[in-house]
Amino acid sequence: MDSNNSKDSCKKILITGASGFIGSFLVEEGLAKGIQVWANVRNSSSKEYLKDSRINFINLNFEDKEEMVRLIGEHASNFGKWDYVIHNAGVTKCSNTSGFRRVNFLNTVNFIEALKESGAIPEKFVLMSSLSARDNPISYYGKSKKDAEMFLSLQSGFPYVIIRPTGVYGPRDRDYFMKIKGIAAGIDFAAGLDTQILSFIYVKDLARFVFIAIESGAGNDIFVVSHPETYSDRHFADIIRREVGRKRVLRIAVPIFVLWIICALSTLYGKLFSKATTLNLDKFKIIRERDWSCETRITEERLGFMAEYDLERGLRETVAWYREKGWL
Repeated sequence: MDSNNSKDSCKKILITGASGFIGSFLVEEGLAKGIQVWANVRNSSSKEYLKDSRINFINLNFEDKEEMVRLIGEHASNFGKWDYVIHNAGVTKCSNTSGFRRVNFLNTVNFIEALKESGAIPEKFVLMSSLSARDNPISYYGKSKKDAEMFLSLQSGFPYVIIRPTGVYGPRDRDYFMKIKGIAAGIDFAAGLDTQILSFIYVKDLARFVFIAIESGAGNDIFVVSHPETYSDRHFADIIRREVGRKRVLRIAVPIFVLWIICALSTLYGKLFSKATTLNLDKFKIIRERDWSCETRITEERLGFMAEYDLERGLRETVAWYREKGWL
């Protein structure tokens, strides 16, 4: 653990999963607001997007609660406890479905209990969940997020906000990048023969919203975060096509049963080689869902938040970044 700052009156925040796509933008937003930022990063993780000298680093092992209690207690003694915590760490794909429960649920339980046992309960704890956790989750991923939400909501004297973002895209993202890369090459693979309704939130809008939620009086509540406009899967592909400069693309609509076979084979490969694959049977449950629209009115009215980036503006900035970095 290291720090560039000692105890003072400046607000302090811990961001877990800080080296990832969303996490790195959360770090940048915190720094821009003049908050002392601690980034929880594993020793094996890349710090490619965490090069600002103002960032402080810590390595909490969420699978070892006793060790976390010790490290969090030491940190509080040396620098004061964190005023805010954003728990963004988690997994969206696993080689085994049990990994979702272990990482997204059990590790969250350990972390919350460690904060409580070390006497370092923050002013606000933000859990980064997912739209997949709404209603009755259809996937192991969504269920693991829902279980974490439920555990957090049962904690007494532990102020929290749960955030359920819809599809998050932007620079540094590798999931939607595969779709963009395919269309840039002239091929658009569509999941299913029926229209799919999608919703999105640009990563910078999401990071901005998280800090609005932190600084607001909102507490012990769930907020869905999305741009209010929805898009069909074909409209989404057409916007990408225009932004990458393709006049025409070959659209290949893959029937759901064929997609299931592909995901099943990919899942088998992942289990045999202990490797998390992007396409798997759990992700298939999400892909086959035809309606990913969501209600944003409550979030807009209660916190005064409006997404600034529509899909065209966000994708334009994203594609420009991919090109600048040589991804496209």
